[in-house]
Amino acid sequence: MVEFRIDRRTGVATYVQIVQQTKHALRLGLLEPGDRLPTAREVVEATAVNPNTVLKAYRELEREGLVEARRGLGTFVRKSLGSGAPAGSPLRGELVEWVARAREAGLERDDVAALFTSVLGEQFKGDHT
Repeated sequence: MVEFRIDRRTGVATYVQIVQQTKHALRLGLLEPGDRLPTAREVVEATAVNPNTVLKAYRELEREGLVEARRGLGTFVRKSLGSGAPAGSPLRGELVEWVARAREAGLERDDVAALFTSVLGEQFKGDHT
């Protein structure tokens, strides 16, 4: 089951963070069709966010066709976004090593993120997916 981590310093709306984290989990294969998302109550207890915020995120995911609410049972994953490397792939391991080297070289989190985003932009230029 996915555990949401809310960062109030980012300026990104809380419900958007929940949507993004769910999509990341789907892409990495951490969530698969049939899996149940945590209940709104469980998310509220773990993150201290407003229940309506969680419900808004889940409605957005449902609108996108990624999850479905089943009355009295919870919210379940309908489809995966994964088409590439799952969480346990060798590519992830290589990325972990690269990030470790970047930290050893003195780069901070924002530096690493900027560098990675820059390279993504170069490698996926013209690709709007």
